[in-house]
Amino acid sequence: MWFAVITLFPEMFEAITAFGISGRAAKREQVQVTCINPRDFAEGNYKRVDERPFGGGPGMVMMAEPLAKAINHAKQLAQQAGCANVPVVYMSPQGQTLNEVAVQQFVNYDGLIVLCGRYEGVDERLIQRYVDQEWSIGDYVLSGGELPAMVLLDSVIRRLPNVMSDEQSALQDSFVDGLLDCPQYTKPDHFEGLDVPAVLKSGHHGNIEKWRFLQRYQRTLERRPELVEQAKLTKQQEKWLRNLNSSES
Repeated sequence: MWFAVITLFPEMFEAITAFGISGRAAKREQVQVTCINPRDFAEGNYKRVDERPFGGGPGMVMMAEPLAKAINHAKQLAQQAGCANVPVVYMSPQGQTLNEVAVQQFVNYDGLIVLCGRYEGVDERLIQRYVDQEWSIGDYVLSGGELPAMVLLDSVIRRLPNVMSDEQSALQDSFVDGLLDCPQYTKPDHFEGLDVPAVLKSGHHGNIEKWRFLQRYQRTLERRPELVEQAKLTKQQEKWLRNLNSSES
């Protein structure tokens, strides 16, 4: 998959291209991440990309013109790479909250052009003319869009085919079917008075699967009850729940 990131701090994205699952995907050329600095498209000796906001107020606003040129350059690179379906995504506190459903939809694109804002944001006219989607990673404000962009890239890259060595692990992540993940354990068997649940050492895969599902369901019910109604359960999982409810009644 092809990515272009428009950012004033391209060095930050070495965290994506040089480390972990996303780094291995980049080295195997399963993904390509190109960083574009809007200062390269700014005019004047100082290559300014920000100005005071009209109407006054604190802070600076990123200017539309250098960002528009950077986005157009990214679109040209996408065409050269043979990528046709490449939306422009702006990481913004005003955007929709990123979730697993959205991540899986992003996987279907040929690529993404991700715009990282700074300062007080970007000129609204740039958003109106060039941005296809706005996304947020939560109801709080960061110094810029780079960290949210890295969250987006990492979440999408790990969902791409053949990126993870154990793709079954990705299918069991939190939110894939609407539920949180179950508790996980590893060696040693005993730690500070706490033991690994016996079912996980039983070798009975059916009982383990049932236990993990019930743990996931109960954990979601306790921590994120709003997710339970939208969870996608299999017929077997629904049967486990019915049996559990009948045994408790």
